[in-house]
Amino acid sequence: MIKKISLAVLVMALTTSCVSKKIYSDLENKYAELSKENRSTSDKFDALSKDKNQLDIDYANATGELSKLKAEHDKLQNDIAVVSNNLKTLQASYNALEKNSDEALQANMKKNRELLAQLDTKEKALAAEQNRLSKLQGDLKDRSQRIDELENMIASKEASMKKLKETLSKALNSFEGKGLTIEQKNGKVYVSMENKLLFQTGSWAVGAEGKKAIVEIGKVLAQNPDITVLIEGHTDNDKILGNIGGGIENNWDLSTKRATAIVNILGENGGIQKENLTAAGRGEFAPLLSNDTNEGKAKNRRIEIILTPKLDEISKLLNEF
Repeated sequence: MIKKISLAVLVMALTTSCVSKKIYSDLENKYAELSKENRSTSDKFDALSKDKNQLDIDYANATGELSKLKAEHDKLQNDIAVVSNNLKTLQASYNALEKNSDEALQANMKKNRELLAQLDTKEKALAAEQNRLSKLQGDLKDRSQRIDELENMIASKEASMKKLKETLSKALNSFEGKGLTIEQKNGKVYVSMENKLLFQTGSWAVGAEGKKAIVEIGKVLAQNPDITVLIEGHTDNDKILGNIGGGIENNWDLSTKRATAIVNILGENGGIQKENLTAAGRGEFAPLLSNDTNEGKAKNRRIEIILTPKLDEISKLLNEF
């Protein structure tokens, strides 16, 4: 547009030869200004064109970026929708789980309370059992001590009876082979004397040799006051016939009288406690051998002196068990 105005002005100047020099100069100046302005305008136009091209490029880039962002936005929208659906599903599952968990928790709490109650009961039972066990252990310890004490007593009694047997054997040594035997068994000492050492047939009077043996036994018993003495009379199974010794009813009566005669001799020793002596007749009912032979009958006709340690302390201990 500016170029066209400039050309028009130039043409008018050339065709008007009658124009004054001043006007001409003004027109040249004007032309120069217009040329300068035209160049400036052209430069601005070029700059604007360049800016426009850059803007077109930026616009195209922005349009592409916008399309990309829109695609991403659409994808995000789809993802949000999927996540939202998943969230709803999870929420529903969580609500169901929470409900079930609450019910399970209540059930577990109830079960735990029951278990705690059972545990408390068991603990009480265990404590009671522990107390019972402690008591039993204490009782067992006491029993063990009493057993030890009892065993010591029994051992002491056994030793005493062994010593008693040895003392009797020594005291009665001169009567060996004359129908006298001494034996220790079952915690007791048995002194057995056949009738040939003591009595005549059918008599309960003790002969001189037999009395010596009884006196020796009495001396030993006087030194052992803690011994109880049982004198048993024994016979064979021969029947008592006639009037023997002023009248004897039967073997039982004879065995009792003979046992009593031994007790009377022992009682003459003032060192023997009479309450420790007992006389008993066994008659023919406790034979050592068969009465079918004379030898057997001779063995069965006897006096047995059974010496037993007093067991009061042992009996007391036994009653404590």
